Amino acid sequence: MSDHTPVILLVYRRPAEMAKVRAALRAARPDRLIIVADGPRADRPGDAEAVAAARAAAEAVDWPCEITRIYADSNMGLRSRVESGITAAFTRIERAIILEDDCVPAPSFFRFCAELLDRYADDERVMAISGDDFQGGRAAAASYRFSRYPHCWGWATWRRSWQRYDGPMADWPALRVSGWLERSLNDRRAARYWRAVFDRVYAGQIDSWAYRWTYSCWRQNGLTALPARNLVSNIGFGTGATHTNAPDNPFAALNAYDLPFPLRHPPNVVADTQADAHTQSTLYDPSLARRLAWRIVRTMRRRREKESVERRDAAT
Repeated sequence: MSDHTPVILLVYRRPAEMAKVRAALRAARPDRLIIVADGPRADRPGDAEAVAAARAAAEAVDWPCEITRIYADSNMGLRSRVESGITAAFTRIERAIILEDDCVPAPSFFRFCAELLDRYADDERVMAISGDDFQGGRAAAASYRFSRYPHCWGWATWRRSWQRYDGPMADWPALRVSGWLERSLNDRRAARYWRAVFDRVYAGQIDSWAYRWTYSCWRQNGLTALPARNLVSNIGFGTGATHTNAPDNPFAALNAYDLPFPLRHPPNVVADTQADAHTQSTLYDPSLARRLAWRIVRTMRRRREKESVERRDAAT
């Protein structure tokens, strides 16, 4: 099957993970691929070789496909490379599916994005479509729900939405004391959490384009369509990651599932507030009890791994 929706591929220095993403792309056979790649860090031995290998893995397509390369010669940093790369891509195209080099989609992810890109192309209430579901199996009446959270481990959007991306966050100092977050989120604890995040992002302490995208969507009261089943597995958690460097994170490498078609559409374009509350309390700001439970699970997992290694060593 050939998918006519262009794919923007964000690549850095992970050739093994990139090869797995390329294998998933092969199933969809997109006819246009825009590869956005950051450059190597001059002070990191082996970076240039890893960057070159990741680019080669991204380019190694074996189906008819127009490839556009937006490559940096030197390292720009995560935020600057993604911002400038997506902006440059949208001077060429009107809509796109966007994948990072460590986010492996299920086959139905591409059709899901393509259908909703068509359906909501002119609905400015909808800023994006995501392949991520962090509801832990919670039931949904439709094939997808709307959310305030623009998850971006495999997502899609339009030029019209990205044009509203506000990288500088120039109005944040005024908004942070205006009660905007409290009114927008209707949750004081969530507002405190996001005020602290946006303070650090605005101050340059977090080199994140994704938080700035969240801020931009919220400034527009924009929604993101999220599937009722998780469609993308982020395999990038670990020591080689730029930010997601905790391999035992409970959301690392979640299973990706296919979504049945035809899609069942929700009757209204409104946020699922219960699902959003669950997302806030698990993905972003878990309670102490939940963090302790995760710590116990991580400890048990490490113990099992250690015992497995010891048994294997004893057998040899």
